[in-house]
This record gives sequence, structure tokens and C-alpha cells, in this order.
Amino acid sequence: MDIAALITWIVTALGGFAMLGIWISRGGLRRDEGAPTRLPSPVVFGHLLLAAAGLVAWILYLATGSAALGWTALVLLVPVALLGFVLLGRWIPVHRAAAPGSAAPETSAPATAAFQATAPGTAPGAAAGAVAPAERHFPVAVVIGHGVLAVVTLVLVLLTVLG
Repeated sequence: MDIAALITWIVTALGGFAMLGIWISRGGLRRDEGAPTRLPSPVVFGHLLLAAAGLVAWILYLATGSAALGWTALVLLVPVALLGFVLLGRWIPVHRAAAPGSAAPETSAPATAAFQATAPGTAPGAAAGAVAPAERHFPVAVVIGHGVLAVVTLVLVLLTVLG
């Protein structure tokens, strides 16, 4: 189970790095240039750094067999999971706003025309030239896979350290 936890942790991290790359490349770090994001940088990077520290602790646990390192990895996964749920909760409204069939806001005809003429990558219902949140570009399969594998990793780590 310990090696399975390592594998799921690494695959989970790969999905996280993919989303981080999309978020950064789509302007997630640029607060002043009109690229809105609902994901606060401290939460994103806190999630990343705690997960990386936990992974290092898990690898050291596997190398040394030290129970303290196994428990450290598990304890680090708790805030990682909590921050992950915060990020998920902030991503869901952005995803729903971009979903096909989302209702356009009730507006006048000229505003509706502007809504329909919005360029790809811009927020639905936004004025022309508005930029969509960076996290709108996350593939849903990656978000779901990242979350499911994170839960599996947490369970495997817990079962391993409990013996």
C-alpha cells in the first residue's frame, strides 16, 4: 500500500502541475492586468508547497521506515486537502458560468448582442474585451482526476501509517 500511495501521490501531483501551468499561463498571477481569478495565489501555492512537503516526507518514510515521517506526511495531507476543497469551491462557480447552456444575464438587446459577440476566452456576459478567469481553462477531467486521486492517496497513506 505504501508504494501505491506514492504512485497515486505522484500522479495527483502531475494533474496539479498541469492545472498550475494552465492557471499561470492564462494569467492567474496577473492581478493588475484585468485577468480575473477566483483562486488566491497564497491558497494555490500553499496547497502546492504543503503537498510537496508531504510527498518528500512520504518518500523519506519509504526510504527509512520511520513512523514519524509517515505520520508527518499524513498530517501534512490534512491542510492540503482543506486547501484543495477551498480551491474546488472557488472553481465550481467559474466552471458553471462557462458551461454550455448557462443562462445569459437578463439584459437589454444591445447588451445581449455584446454577450453573444464575446470573443473566445472571455467571460460569458462580460463586456467585449473582458478576460475569462484563468481557472476557466482547467479541463474538467483533470480537476476530477486530481480530486479523486487525492482522496485515494489520503486513504492509502492513512491505512499505511495505521499499519
